[in-house]
Amino acid sequence: MVGVSLVSTGEATAQSFSAVHTFGAVSGPNATNTDGANPYGGLILSGSTLYGTATYGGGSGWGIVFALDANGTSFAALHHFTGGSDGANPYAELFLTNSVLYGTASAGGGFGAGTVFSVDTNGLGFAVLHSFTVPVKNSFGFYTNGDGADPVAGLILWGDIIYGAGNIGGTSGRGALFSVGTDGLGFNTLHSFSSGTGAAYSSAGLILVGGSLYGTDYANLGNGTVFAIDSDGTGFTNYYGFSVGHLNGNGVLTNMDGANPRANLVLAGNTLYGTAENGGSAGNGTVFAINTDGTGFTTLHNFEAGAYSSGLYTNRDGIHPSAGLILSGHSLYGTASGGGKWGNGTVFVINTNGTGFEPLYHFTATPPYPAAQTNSDGANPSAGLVLSGNTLYGTTPYGGVTGNGTVFSLKFAPQLTISVSGADIVLTWPTNAAGFDYSAFVLQSAPEVTGPFTNVTGATTPYTNAMAGSQLFFRLSQ
Repeated sequence: MVGVSLVSTGEATAQSFSAVHTFGAVSGPNATNTDGANPYGGLILSGSTLYGTATYGGGSGWGIVFALDANGTSFAALHHFTGGSDGANPYAELFLTNSVLYGTASAGGGFGAGTVFSVDTNGLGFAVLHSFTVPVKNSFGFYTNGDGADPVAGLILWGDIIYGAGNIGGTSGRGALFSVGTDGLGFNTLHSFSSGTGAAYSSAGLILVGGSLYGTDYANLGNGTVFAIDSDGTGFTNYYGFSVGHLNGNGVLTNMDGANPRANLVLAGNTLYGTAENGGSAGNGTVFAINTDGTGFTTLHNFEAGAYSSGLYTNRDGIHPSAGLILSGHSLYGTASGGGKWGNGTVFVINTNGTGFEPLYHFTATPPYPAAQTNSDGANPSAGLVLSGNTLYGTTPYGGVTGNGTVFSLKFAPQLTISVSGADIVLTWPTNAAGFDYSAFVLQSAPEVTGPFTNVTGATTPYTNAMAGSQLFFRLSQ
């Protein structure tokens, strides 16, 4: 008789969550540690190494740049910000080219208003490419300068030119778009946001499509816009302004399209996809799509209403998505910074046509304030994800065993289910789920659990095997 191991039928995907790294406790008057704290920015992946920033902590308490093996080993602090000329409090993800990481620090620098920096992947060669000047209060009460300040968004590269955004400053005090060479030369203010009917606050990164830069601002024309600008700084156009809406009975802004986008966009074909942190039918934010020519705006998902439980706002799908999306095939993956089953946010997937929304992971609850906001997995993901194979990687700025945040992985693999039917066993597994294509997985068998395993020729789901002869062990292998 064939040896049979029965496994219970579960969800279509076997989700394997891991807190790859938990940031350590801080101590002393400057809240210092060895590995940083509160990673608000996202990650980039090169080979098997994740690179990112932690906004606080580190040797001086002003944040770090770090590298981490994707399996959680060999964490390295590549640079500890001092709060001086090098910058302080990096909020954004990095980008990598030719073994050099580029990023922004939201404060510090030569004038205290933030920096653009570079550092080699081995931690050497740190350089400040630009120090933003201090905004000065004008007669209207706005803090203005010529180059912007407080960069909290990531950078992009085209050739040897870096493009980015300052969240405040500029000639109207509402933020500015800039470019600078990878050697730190040729800084250029491409655009200073004007008042419109409200502020701008460009807290999101840019993407490049042809010769145009596309981005979002948080509050221009009231509730924010999707805009485009030529890479030379000409042709600025607000392609879409999020609607005014109204306040519901709880004083929450609701509308049909969302409000206050603070995340970068992602492109598929001629369509841009993004998130709005607020607004929508419940006031909890939206996922949206818009064509690159400004037409065809579509609300793909309204994050649902919820209720408070033990001091945390809970619902089915999450609330307040403040991060950009990533695209794989026809699926968009993202994070919501709050809500979900336990009130601390979710990882979600949605098809590019707006169907198939599914919360993939709910971050677990933390104790009620003012107790330390600790748990096992992290809380309030505020940055986007990176995808490698069928594994998503991300950060949470809070939660974890110290409350100072985590780097996490969420792996999706098809689950093999074995059941008995008369004198046969029947093995079943999904071919796709949650946007992941499992066609590369094959059924294998072996006479011992230790192998050797060989492919079962022609096996497709469901696969039937008679319970006769020597024992066999089965697995799915990619």
